[in-house]
Amino acid sequence: MRLALLGCGTVGQEVVRLLHEQSADLAARIGAPLEIAGIAVRRLGRDRGDLPVDEDLFTTDALGLIKRDDVDVVIEVVGGIEPARGWLVEALRAGKSVVTANKALLAEDGVALHEAAAEGGGDLYYEASVAGAIPLLRPLRESLHGDRINRVTGIVNGTTNFILSAMDATGAGFAEALEEATALGYAEADPTADVEGFDAAAKAAILASLAFHTRVGAADVHREGITEVTAADMASAQAMGCTIKLLCIAARGVDASGRETVSVRVHPAMIPRSHPLASVGDAFNAVFVEADAAGQLMFYGRGAGGAPTASAVLGDVVAVSRNRLAGVRAASESAYADLSVRPMGEALTRYHVSLDVADRPGVLASVASVFARHDVSIATVRQGSAGGPPGRDGDAELVIVTHVAPDAALAATVGELRGLNIVRSVTSVLRVEGGA
Repeated sequence: MRLALLGCGTVGQEVVRLLHEQSADLAARIGAPLEIAGIAVRRLGRDRGDLPVDEDLFTTDALGLIKRDDVDVVIEVVGGIEPARGWLVEALRAGKSVVTANKALLAEDGVALHEAAAEGGGDLYYEASVAGAIPLLRPLRESLHGDRINRVTGIVNGTTNFILSAMDATGAGFAEALEEATALGYAEADPTADVEGFDAAAKAAILASLAFHTRVGAADVHREGITEVTAADMASAQAMGCTIKLLCIAARGVDASGRETVSVRVHPAMIPRSHPLASVGDAFNAVFVEADAAGQLMFYGRGAGGAPTASAVLGDVVAVSRNRLAGVRAASESAYADLSVRPMGEALTRYHVSLDVADRPGVLASVASVFARHDVSIATVRQGSAGGPPGRDGDAELVIVTHVAPDAALAATVGELRGLNIVRSVTSVLRVEGGA
């Protein structure tokens, strides 16, 4: 089986090393040896250490490499939307099998890739696009195909999980924890895709598409990052027996007319310490799946890094190579359910709202009446000093935890609270998940 490798960065180099180190075992598992036909890179002559590959295999002509008749499988680890989309569509239409780790492309235009695969008759595998080495996507689209999945909740970004875990353990603020993550190599020089939730949102779209047999794109995912999470938020979570995680949540539901829908969102949330995801620390990933017959399942492991991601890539290479030798292809995209995606305003959850208010009689009653006007029921209230002097002209802190309410109702409540002269500021609004 002849392989074209697009990209030779951190992941690509690990793919090459594993192909070299495990060549005999891989050949035995597949029934034929794997050979690298070529490696497309942006620049020739770059120092790639002691990579066990002939320099003559490197080329800057990715499209020319893909079009070669002797290429059976195309492996893409370049990332980004273009030119990767054009390359992969060309490969799939030509009947070649494709293995990719490109979550951004799959979330942005997975439809085009699946249609090209159906047209050309090749396989499209992308286990490495979500949660690195964790075997997750194949269980969703194969092992659990006989079951009905109701909800998928996960920690799918190692950078944000490291930052929030550090804040929880040390009391550090976001900026300090991000600085530590950068120094240790967990955060990129530009961490925007991670800390603003773009990376997790792309993965949420892929998970929801597989779990609910529905085409879900990045634009369908409600996204919030972790940049507004403070040390005070983490302290409040700890006081409630919770921690804060950036969660991707995909769930079945019904709309007002009783039609089945899906909700897909990414945002920071408080979860109780007793929840299995609460103990997932450092840069690890974990995904919690709830299904009718299988019940609750959790997948856990390293969600990023060169070697873990390369492990998932090679698992897919073995699968597609076996299929090609047998003259078969994997099942095509399953989007038969075609469920509509509910807007975030209809999503139901609980909320933790922290207010800095004037410390005088009647304030709590006034605040409670705002919640009542928007049909948001209050579960608990905690009052404390906000640092100002006690009395009529001082400030106080109100921490309110609600019962389950629609997101739109909570947004309207917070909007009205911001306009009250007794409310100095709305210092924090966080969702509460997992039954805390």
